[in-house]
Amino acid sequence: MNKKSNLAFGKKNYILMLIGIGVLITGFTLMTLDKEEYGFGVLGLTIGPIVVMAGFIIQFFAIMHKPKEDK
Repeated sequence: MNKKSNLAFGKKNYILMLIGIGVLITGFTLMTLDKEEYGFGVLGLTIGPIVVMAGFIIQFFAIMHKPKEDK
């Protein structure tokens, strides 16, 4: 019995989206952990934004990835 799913994304898309959300949360958390005044330290200006950008790139690929169709 082979049913075609009506969902827009496949299982791999949703897994990548969850990973991307986790990376985004990690990046924003890193920016808040900066102890320098107004977040002007290494975490707030360099590492945190790079991790957040990586999270958005993962989300982009999660949305654009086309699931393989089973025949």
